[in-house]
Amino acid sequence: MDKVYAAARALALLLAIAAAFVAIPNLNVAAALVILGIITGIGASTDDGIRIMLAVLVLPAIGVALGNIPQIGEQLGAIATNLGLNIAGVGATMVVRRVIALLKGDWAPAS
Repeated sequence: MDKVYAAARALALLLAIAAAFVAIPNLNVAAALVILGIITGIGASTDDGIRIMLAVLVLPAIGVALGNIPQIGEQLGAIATNLGLNIAGVGATMVVRRVIALLKGDWAPAS
């Protein structure tokens, strides 16, 4: 399964970059990036939770800042925004995994 998570991560990176430069017809890029992030989040290490949540908060701001660069800023900003969408999917999955773990702990029989 690790290969599936790695493939989803690589595909999301390629899609985030490609979508910044080329319009992809008949594809909702935002939804695809979030879905790939959810798949990646299933296999993500729980130790990276803080870093992932920080990236969710910081990437949109980086996208806005990069958008001010002449000539290529718009594309760089779009890449950062697209990566932020993907990381948001990863973060959402990690939050759900944590909630499930807490619920299991609450309902597990005491030993």
